[in-house]
Amino acid sequence: MSWEFLLTTFIVVASPGTGAIYTLAAGLSGGAKASLVAACGCTLGIVPHMVAAISGVAALFHTSDMAFQALKFAGVAYLLFMAWSMLRAKGALGIDQDGAMLDARQVIGKAILINLLNPKLSIFFLAFLPQFVGADEPAPIARMLLLSLVFMAMTFAVFATYGVFASTLRRYVLTSLRVQRWMQRSFATAFGLLALQLAATNR
Repeated sequence: MSWEFLLTTFIVVASPGTGAIYTLAAGLSGGAKASLVAACGCTLGIVPHMVAAISGVAALFHTSDMAFQALKFAGVAYLLFMAWSMLRAKGALGIDQDGAMLDARQVIGKAILINLLNPKLSIFFLAFLPQFVGADEPAPIARMLLLSLVFMAMTFAVFATYGVFASTLRRYVLTSLRVQRWMQRSFATAFGLLALQLAATNR
C-alpha cells in the first residue's frame, strides 16, 4: 500500500462534505453512539459506488450525461430535504424534549442515502482507484477491492472521530436552546450549500 494512496485518501476523506457534516450533526444531537451509527451508514453508502467502479458500471455515468444528471439531481433533492428536515425537526438539532435521539435505523438510513445519491463518488472511484493499480498487476480486481476497503475503513475512522469529538460538546449544546437553534440553522445552511454545489458540478 503506497503512502501516496493513503495520503490522498486521507485528504479526500477528511475534507468537509455531506457525510462529515451529517456525522457531526449526529454526534451533537445523539451522542457518540449516534455518530458511530452515522459514520457506519456513510461508509456503507460507499459500497454501491465501489461495486460500480469495479464492475465498470461507473463508466456509464462518465459517458452518459442523462444518467449522471439524473443521479446528481436526486442527490440535490435529498440534500435539500435534509436541510428542510433539519429546520423543522422537533426540538433543536432533532432532539426531542426528553433528550432521546432519532431511531438508529433512521440515522443509518439517511447516512447511506447521503453517499448513495452522490454521483461524484462513482466518478471518483473510476478515476482514482485505477491510478494505483499497475498495468502488470496479476489480480487487478482484487487490488481495486483492497484499495476500496482501505478507503472505506479510513472513511469510517475519520467520520467517527469527527462525530465522537462533536459528541463531547453535546452537553454544552444541550444546556443552551439558543446554541441548539444556531447549530440547527448552521447545519441546515450547510446542507443547502452542498446541494447548490452538487447542482453546479459537472462530470
